[in-house]
Amino acid sequence: MNTDLPQPQRGRKGGTDTGPRNVELDRQNPDLLVPPAEDSGTIPNLKFSMSMAHTRIEDGGWTREVTQRELPVATQLAGVDMKLNPGAYRELHWHKQSEWAYVLRGSCRIGAVDQEGRNFLEDVEQGDLWFFPKGVPHHIQALGEGVEFLLVFDDGMFSENSTFMISDYFAHTPRSVIAKNFGWRQEQLADLPEREKYIFSGQVPPPLESDAVVSPTGDVPRTFKHRMLAQAPERFDGGQARVTDSKNFAASDTISAALVEIDPGGLRELHWHPTNDEWQYWISGQGRMGVFASSGVNRTFNYQAGDVGYVPFAYGHYVENTGTEPLVFLEMFRSPRFEDISLSQWMANTPSQVSADTLNLSRSMIDALPHSKQRIMA
Repeated sequence: MNTDLPQPQRGRKGGTDTGPRNVELDRQNPDLLVPPAEDSGTIPNLKFSMSMAHTRIEDGGWTREVTQRELPVATQLAGVDMKLNPGAYRELHWHKQSEWAYVLRGSCRIGAVDQEGRNFLEDVEQGDLWFFPKGVPHHIQALGEGVEFLLVFDDGMFSENSTFMISDYFAHTPRSVIAKNFGWRQEQLADLPEREKYIFSGQVPPPLESDAVVSPTGDVPRTFKHRMLAQAPERFDGGQARVTDSKNFAASDTISAALVEIDPGGLRELHWHPTNDEWQYWISGQGRMGVFASSGVNRTFNYQAGDVGYVPFAYGHYVENTGTEPLVFLEMFRSPRFEDISLSQWMANTPSQVSADTLNLSRSMIDALPHSKQRIMA
């Protein structure tokens, strides 16, 4: 027997698995194969990897998504991983949902026009965000090195395959109507697309100032761009966090987020979110998350780069870095404000005898707890 193979054994409990089995998945998910002894009961699956999602390959890039279809528990938010080659477009389009985005690598130009005809055009790069309200038409074009970005939508059933695209709209409108609407001749419309273009190749755009269009109604009143990585982080003994919500990015009025970096061995403290579910995207490193669902139910999941995680509203949880490099992930919420409740802070700000009596601990242990959130611990 190969003694290097992970086995579903804990002490004298369990036994060997002789197969068939996917050993690589077992190695990536040790806390599923051998759950901590504290785990109990069943809760919905809280993990799905972008690598397991269908990839749509287009002339100019690719995209894949994790929605409620792939991760049924994820009812509030859905996410898309998209790559555009240099100069390629995500064509002119709009959504029924608001769009929040984080640039993972590279750079691109984003543009939008709101209901008053006010326009917006900006370049974004790694670590930048953008946010487009629902119904506002926009486009994305990759700059010289290409771009990969994460899109998050405030609806778990959202799908990139059902957006409103200008090419699709034109293809399904009589050409006589198009000609009348724009003051064109029908013979000028011979080369209109016959179907949506979605992602397609193009030339790298000129410098931003050369591409600008002056709208007679002016610019949008609130910028749709935010430099998240340029924010000064909150620093803790075990890592750091950057919180972006409507307080420092006013346009983002339906989605808030935190970019969390945990040092090796560090811990995102025991906490929960009092108002909304949490949708996660794991950027680098590896870690595990323990989730407490009340009524004696607890599960532990392992995560790597490219995974999507989810935590239902009010479930207690922690995230621990189990690797040798920093663990970096985004946590996002369908809410204009980021809110979390620290288990430690709650106990510290409650009469200490109450917590001591409840947990059979000494009062001095409770008195030593910090009265402010720690968020990340060494």
